[in-house]
Amino acid sequence: MADFDFDLFVIGAGSGGVRASRVAAAHGAKVAVAEEHRVGGTCVIRGCVPKKMLVYGSHFAEDLHDAARYGWTLGETSFDWKVLRDNVNADVDRLEGLYQNTLDNNGVETFHERATVSGPNEVTLASGRKVTAGKILIATGAWPVVPDCPGAEYGITSNEVFHLDTFPKRVVIAGAGYIANEFAGIFHALGAKVTVVNRSDQILRGYDEQIRDRLFQISTQKGIEFIFNAAFEKVEKKADGSLCVHFKEHDQCDADLLLFAIGRTPKIDGLGLKEVGVEIDDKGAIVVDEDNRSSVSSIYAVGDVTNRVQLTPVAIREGQAFADTVFGNKPHRVDYDMIPSAVFSSPPMAGVGLTEQKAREQYGSVKVFTSDFRPMRNVLAGKTERSLYKLVVHSETDVVLGIHMISPDAPEILQAAAIAVKAGLTKAQFDQTIALHPSMAEELVLMK
Repeated sequence: MADFDFDLFVIGAGSGGVRASRVAAAHGAKVAVAEEHRVGGTCVIRGCVPKKMLVYGSHFAEDLHDAARYGWTLGETSFDWKVLRDNVNADVDRLEGLYQNTLDNNGVETFHERATVSGPNEVTLASGRKVTAGKILIATGAWPVVPDCPGAEYGITSNEVFHLDTFPKRVVIAGAGYIANEFAGIFHALGAKVTVVNRSDQILRGYDEQIRDRLFQISTQKGIEFIFNAAFEKVEKKADGSLCVHFKEHDQCDADLLLFAIGRTPKIDGLGLKEVGVEIDDKGAIVVDEDNRSSVSSIYAVGDVTNRVQLTPVAIREGQAFADTVFGNKPHRVDYDMIPSAVFSSPPMAGVGLTEQKAREQYGSVKVFTSDFRPMRNVLAGKTERSLYKLVVHSETDVVLGIHMISPDAPEILQAAAIAVKAGLTKAQFDQTIALHPSMAEELVLMK
């Protein structure tokens, strides 16, 4: 048996890499991980966790406005971006420490530097040191895409948005996916004028059409502006530091901040993967089999770098499956069917299973049940904003194929409902469940 420095060397200490590292170590493997940025990866450091904290912060704008209808008399209020920013980043620091502790407590050696693959069983650290390993796992995640246009360097991505020195008054957001819509809601609620610019004519492609149309309707009613079918031409920086964003066939737009949220691409540049024979697909992702193994038998990959399903919980499951299969003698694979997802927009969206369109494409005729209602809280607050719940049901078997919703607390409600969809329960079984009243969630068992 070959003599290696480590049984496993992981490149990337994000959600998938950390899970794989600690589980492999718990199985008795000698493990090392290299991270060139910060331990915790995109989700913890510059993604879903700090984003969700900003979402919470932005909710207070509406809460304070609605308070008067609930009998509260409030004095003058104001928002301090630096307080929110610094508190969020302080908690990110705390979480990074916890992730590092997890690695340390499991005996995983951490190299806080860049590592590249220099052979099927060898990595080279930025310091010049070469390390050998029986298995190499690539878990470097994905990186925001920046358009190729003059002046693009004046914009920022979701990586930098959590560290703004000042809060912008005018924000232009490029893209209309989940990151774009989430930050549109955050910046608007905190007081900025927000313009969302997209190269196509729709938002949130791939989500249920009826639900995303409702988000678009609510967003425009709140004052968020949308510009569709717009391609970037150039970005100019003015003498006062503000930006002028030029589009092809659309009027220019002035902004204090330009945020690119046009997608994410696997982060493999300069890792040396092609040089050692690892197959890369046409989207720049590492090609792996069902056991996360690449075309080089000693090299594996999990998470966004494989571009299968770019979700943190999926990366964690893949890291777990890899470690259990390769080092724990507990072979298993990730089930990618019926994965729930959420968009923390304002209000949030959540869904699991087939959309109505996908269900019709797959099964032909399907039954669709909806509940379009105004949440009790909005009624007393005098707000017209409505929620929409949707069940997509197989016409013959009565099995619920998908649930999609836009409503306050939709992600919290959907997590439990996703269990029912994953279990293959029928609409009749939903109907047989007594409603929990008064709640928004009860609409799931009251649709007729």
